[in-house]
Amino acid sequence: MSWSGERETRSGGLAPASHSAGPGPLESRFDRRDFLRVATAITLPSIFRGDPYAPIPRVPRPRALAPIRIRGRVHGAGKGLAGVSVSDGLQVVATDRDGRFELVADTGRRFVTISVPSGYALPTHSTGTARCFQRITSGPTGEMRTEFPLTVLPEGDHRHAFLLLADIQTQNVAHMARFRQETVPDLRKTLSRLGAMSVFGVGDGDIMWDELTLYDDYETLVNQVGIPFVQVVGNHDLDLRESTDEGSTTTFERRFGPRYYSFDRGEIHYVVLDDAFYYGGAYLGYVPADQLSWLANDLARVERGRTVVVFAHIPLYTDIFARRGEAAPGIAQVVTNREAVYRLLQPYRTTVLSGHLHESTFSTEGGVWERNHGAACGAWWTGEIGYDGTPNGYGIFEASGSELRWTYQSTGKDAGHQLRTYAWGADPRAPEEILANVWSWEPGWTVAWYEDGERRGSMARRTGLDPLASQLFSGPKLPATREWIEPVPTSHLFYAPASRQAREIRVEATDRSGRTFSEVLRR
Repeated sequence: MSWSGERETRSGGLAPASHSAGPGPLESRFDRRDFLRVATAITLPSIFRGDPYAPIPRVPRPRALAPIRIRGRVHGAGKGLAGVSVSDGLQVVATDRDGRFELVADTGRRFVTISVPSGYALPTHSTGTARCFQRITSGPTGEMRTEFPLTVLPEGDHRHAFLLLADIQTQNVAHMARFRQETVPDLRKTLSRLGAMSVFGVGDGDIMWDELTLYDDYETLVNQVGIPFVQVVGNHDLDLRESTDEGSTTTFERRFGPRYYSFDRGEIHYVVLDDAFYYGGAYLGYVPADQLSWLANDLARVERGRTVVVFAHIPLYTDIFARRGEAAPGIAQVVTNREAVYRLLQPYRTTVLSGHLHESTFSTEGGVWERNHGAACGAWWTGEIGYDGTPNGYGIFEASGSELRWTYQSTGKDAGHQLRTYAWGADPRAPEEILANVWSWEPGWTVAWYEDGERRGSMARRTGLDPLASQLFSGPKLPATREWIEPVPTSHLFYAPASRQAREIRVEATDRSGRTFSEVLRR
């Protein structure tokens, strides 16, 4: 007698599960990862290996700085807009009652940005990417004049939404083709479901995989989606031949503008950060001093207690190191100076949304709620899941006033696809238990199992390997195109000692908003 998983849809019908998976090898899962960790240590710049006699990397001589007085006006619907934040990436000033502003920057500052206020559309390039900035240029008198015309949103943005894509990470035309054929149609389908509300998109870093010439194709596809997209710089979006952090974002800035800025939608203040610090040959999670100064100045004009959402590529914190049995997180896994960021964010109701790790997890470190997102590319476009079992996909966030609720949308699946169940024996460590991978789980969710319609109890959360990920990614030759990928231990697996005599077993997960998702195991 065999068992297979079937997903229960919202209408009560059944859809066949995407995969059936038996046990995968669990014993040798760290072999290649250990090799990669050693190799990474070997390739660190000598300054980080503690070699005092190594030559200092050559860096460009800084230019002499000259002051630039910037005068401008922010206006919309035929009138100046008062109280709009304007910044040169360090200082932040507010427009007067006629929408006018003035600040003195210097030639080291590259952009003047505005924090687009609620009720007005995000300005965009012709490609659909957000354009909330002007490049700083100095005339012969050392002055610059500029304007920021804004358009009123006819539908308003008290209710609004955004779609967050972490780690699109295209490296070649085949990857870009999958993004075009799979992800973009799914985004359009989601937009039609959201209806007439104001929506924007977020490319949450690692848009590319070092092949920056593919930005052309990315912009084309963003334009086809039809909503403004804000971009976050990731460690694979950098000019790797550069020797400084400032130089490493030259191509990114030429395409998308500043690395960090803010804007408002409805009652929520949104912040874009760059926390991938490049130091010539490698990177770490770090927010530099000028960006911290800007963030302090930006938040100083935000009422305490407001909802603040931060988009960053590298997570401020993750417990992936503990799940792997390591003593501490690596400098490229988390933001090493995150305590400074936490102090600035603590007066607000803060949610941090990050990517980078290609898995789904959450953190409440530093008094902020952080959701680390599964990747749009999954395990680097090798299949349909990431190495923690989370399907390729993206986040859907809906805001009403200051409240935000979210769900994870698996690419090509219906909205109810929020878990995957496995029959007895899928995990060799628990041969008499069924299990379920509930990738969006976070505190406030409940996961229970039913036998022949009768509730039997709550399932136990444990750390382990997703059986399908073990099947697809374990072994020296899997997956064929990315042999270095290994399944990663995840903490969103749920186990239950379900009876083998039951004819039907249903696993039911309920999120913090009361939405229920289920999948059924049948004989």
